[in-house]
Amino acid sequence: MKEEKIIVPANGYLMLFIFLILFFGSIALLPITQTGWPAFGVVTALVLAFGFIMVQPNGSRVLLLFGKYVGTVKKNGFYWVNPFYTKKKISLRASNFDSERLKVNDKLGNPIMISTILVWRVQNTYKAAFDVDNYENFVRVQTDAAVRKLASMYPYDNFADEGHDEDITLRSSVNEVSNALEKEIDERLSIAGIEVLEARIGYLAYAQEIANAMLKRQQATAIVAARHKIVEGAVSMVEMAIEQLNKNEVVELDEERKAAMVSNLMVVLCGDKDASPVLNTGTLSH
Repeated sequence: MKEEKIIVPANGYLMLFIFLILFFGSIALLPITQTGWPAFGVVTALVLAFGFIMVQPNGSRVLLLFGKYVGTVKKNGFYWVNPFYTKKKISLRASNFDSERLKVNDKLGNPIMISTILVWRVQNTYKAAFDVDNYENFVRVQTDAAVRKLASMYPYDNFADEGHDEDITLRSSVNEVSNALEKEIDERLSIAGIEVLEARIGYLAYAQEIANAMLKRQQATAIVAARHKIVEGAVSMVEMAIEQLNKNEVVELDEERKAAMVSNLMVVLCGDKDASPVLNTGTLSH
């Protein structure tokens, strides 16, 4: 047998009633009869007592008879089984696993720190009990391996200025990366009969040795992007100012004065600090 077999053992309350009658009845007959049958009844009752099991909700018992798989009890309740069965508990409850922070290289070779949060539960008790040595340790090891593989498939972030413009990155594509991680871990854990309920990245950052450099790079990229927007807006405002002046015929400007006006407006609009105006009380030429 290589598949899970669900069984329902004998009712435990009925066997408890038989046990009590046999045990206390045999004790009561010990001083009356001179034979060994009452003693045999007491020993038999004690042996029967080893067959009682209790299965809690979302719990299971894997039963073995001298190394042979008999079946799995998943239905909660009070039961009695063969006293010679080996009874192994396996929880069917959902479990959380927060992996350690691993130092790995992303697709571009940058060292990063990454960890994952995994929600899993045992689905097939036969595979969990017999196809792997320790299914809980198997979950930890395979999850770490899946995270290392995932990190090497995607870059941490986009670097369009260096020619690395990726559709999916570890930092920005949370849903896509989580789906890929869940699929990878589920394939690895299926051999142990384990179902993956959820997998997502719990921690993600650059490794300490390059964290400061990458922070400066991100700040520089943000400053350049902000300056780009400022210049675009300033050019638009200058164009609008000149157009309105010409349209309303407020003042007639030649090319030299237009250049001076554009220069002054660009300095005022693109400067980091407030400009200090100088009032000209003379003509345009002085």
